[in-house]
Amino acid sequence: MNKEKYYITTAIVYTSGKPHIGNTYEAVLADAIARYKRMLGNDVYFQTGTDEHGQKNQDKAKEVNLTPKQFVDGIASEIKTIWDIMGTSYDNFVRTTDEDHKKQVQKIFAKLYDKGDIYKSEYEGLYCTPCESFWTETQLNDGNCPDCGRSVSKAKEEAYFFKLSKYQDALMKHIEKYPEFIQPESRKNEMINNFLKPGLQDLCVSRTSFDWGVKVPFDEKHVIYVWIDALSNYITGIGYDADGNHSEQYKKYWPADVHLIGKDILRFHTIYWPVLLMALDIPLPKQIFGHPWLLVGDGKMSKSKGNAIYADYLVNHFGVDAIRYYLLHEMPFAQDGTITYELIIERVNSDLANILGNLVNRTITMTQKYFDGVVMTPSQKEDIDDELITLALKTPTAVLEKMKHLRVADAITEIFVLLRRSNKYIDETMPWILGKDENKKDRLATVLYNLLESIRIAAVLLQPFIPETANEILNQLNTDERSFDSTTSFTGMKFNQTLNKAKILFARIDKDKKLQEMIDENSNENEEDFVTIDDFAKLHFKVGTILKVEKIKKSDKLLKLQVNVGDKTKQIVSGIAEYYQPEDLINRQVVVITNLQPVKLRGVLSEGMILASKDKNGLKLIVPSEDVVAGSIVS
Repeated sequence: MNKEKYYITTAIVYTSGKPHIGNTYEAVLADAIARYKRMLGNDVYFQTGTDEHGQKNQDKAKEVNLTPKQFVDGIASEIKTIWDIMGTSYDNFVRTTDEDHKKQVQKIFAKLYDKGDIYKSEYEGLYCTPCESFWTETQLNDGNCPDCGRSVSKAKEEAYFFKLSKYQDALMKHIEKYPEFIQPESRKNEMINNFLKPGLQDLCVSRTSFDWGVKVPFDEKHVIYVWIDALSNYITGIGYDADGNHSEQYKKYWPADVHLIGKDILRFHTIYWPVLLMALDIPLPKQIFGHPWLLVGDGKMSKSKGNAIYADYLVNHFGVDAIRYYLLHEMPFAQDGTITYELIIERVNSDLANILGNLVNRTITMTQKYFDGVVMTPSQKEDIDDELITLALKTPTAVLEKMKHLRVADAITEIFVLLRRSNKYIDETMPWILGKDENKKDRLATVLYNLLESIRIAAVLLQPFIPETANEILNQLNTDERSFDSTTSFTGMKFNQTLNKAKILFARIDKDKKLQEMIDENSNENEEDFVTIDDFAKLHFKVGTILKVEKIKKSDKLLKLQVNVGDKTKQIVSGIAEYYQPEDLINRQVVVITNLQPVKLRGVLSEGMILASKDKNGLKLIVPSEDVVAGSIVS
């Protein structure tokens, strides 16, 4: 029997720098969906990758004295490494510098030109280099790019244009005919009202002001613009050929079942991409899903703002599955989510260590204690069992329904409803009391079986979301019943099988200790780790004057300081409360590193670091020998 195919993609990541956790969220989300579909028995193809051409990368490569290819090779490798760290089970990692991709992009461009859908003209407008987008004066937001908020510059050049306007009506009809084409609903309404109804303008699809990109095959002073180049990866990556000699893989998997993208690139994927496919006479993808942003506090995460948090750093402190769980469970379906170190710790302690980990550990431990780890036959049923068993058997269907609409967070919530009910069942049945009475061993065997089977069903359902943990639970249960089909009956744990030893899944985290550890990690230097003068030059040291000091609630070690560093006042969280009283610090001068990546500590934003030394006598601030002007550079 042929398996039902399922082709899912992420947007390809632009190789201008290391991806932050907000970028990583998309890869983890796509992976969870892909793993879930595989668990259901689908023939899944999961594609991700990197977008590598464009003026921004050419400029960045020049800044670091590398060729553009050398520059993007390094970043692409780093992106792939982070995707691997997060356990993303992609089938293909496509790069727009791949030779087969570039060849097809040229053939696509020529095909559209020959068809009359691309024509040469001249463009004059306001250009945003980071977004690689042209804008009119009326589209700007306070004079800046409406997408990223950065400044724009005037540009005029000869260019090729793609006839978007020709396909506007056809696209509108498609969206009306297939209401699930753009999701969530709010994103669809945004595209219709803001772009389609006002009318589409033809799209500039080539540039001549830089040369890092795919050349127009019949006019090599032109570079094919990023959107034809980047968007085409979804078909070139599976073997599309503009001459019609498609691979079997392309014939099998296209059209894509879902393009998973960030809401900030929705216009390109729901307007430019479908029109491009229409012009090529290619079926449109079944769905384009624009997920929300992951925010740091109240603001969008970005490397340029200096508030980016990175996946490998989080994994180093909390583990892969803890971060996967946070990303997948804490992101709302259609609204932006928030990430802070404090929130991660709270979720690890409450959900993973307590609700999940404690349930698994004490259930297996009790089975070891009372029955030498052997799964006993449930033979003494009571009415109280029915509620747990009924919920356990309903949970797979509830997860199916949520995942049908890509409501991943809600699907995980359904599983944790079962886990919470299992914990309550322990409190209700009190197996530790039953274990003291030899006459109640049959009842104890039934209670423990019900718990073990509920845990098994939950662990099977958790496999797409926290795979390492789910696998560990199933290993501790010593069961081979790991398929989705095995969750449809309450008989997966086999009688007389022996459980493996219980292991701690998630240790509780001491919030204050962990946050202090992260502060110390950022402030400590290993004397043997040599740096170059170039490394040192990246840090900005200034003299600052402390204007205001406050204690941070529920912390004995942290103070919040407002420090004037000349041109601005920076808020700095410092672990010096054990050594200095707030009133003793007012108007004191200190040495500050002013260009560190801002972080939130105990929910408070810290925008720099105060230098201090520490020995057996305690901690002392490093201060200038005499007062100087605030903002003076330390060199």
